[in-house]
Amino acid sequence: MRSICIFCAASDGADPAYAEAAADMGRRIGEAGLRLIYGGGSVGLMGIVARAAKAAGGEVIGVIPTFLRYVEAPECDVTEMHVVETMHARKQMMFDFSDAFISLPGGIGTMDETIEMMTWSQLERHTKPILLVDTRGYWSAFDALMQKIVGEGFARPNLMGLYKIVPDPESALSVLQA
Repeated sequence: MRSICIFCAASDGADPAYAEAAADMGRRIGEAGLRLIYGGGSVGLMGIVARAAKAAGGEVIGVIPTFLRYVEAPECDVTEMHVVETMHARKQMMFDFSDAFISLPGGIGTMDETIEMMTWSQLERHTKPILLVDTRGYWSAFDALMQKIVGEGFARPNLMGLYKIVPDPESALSVLQA
């Protein structure tokens, strides 16, 4: 395990616990000598996790689409910044660079990225771990929805094994290192 992709919000969220968890996640990635792959922005949880990883000595690789450069303001203090044309190219490059995926709280972009990695796993395009950091129970409703999808017959029970919910950043790295 060398590179971890973080999916998270381009905003701070309503509760300071989200920013604290993002900073903790970034710091732990940096201290572990791992490479952070992320969406390239300097705003919200994205910027927090990147700055914390870099400050802790980590290698930070950003991937941002051209049209978001002026919205998410690319983080300038990163090891590498890749500018791509589309959101699809962003997700593909982040996937290609990563050994595992960790989703922190976020909006529909975070959901999209997380679900796409789950879909690719379900379609046997990869076997990379997908972890959801459940800060303040954020992923509980998502987990309930996935259970409903299985219960209603729209997915097989193995859907529930495509991701793992963990309580905090420390647990996420412990799971990956085990």
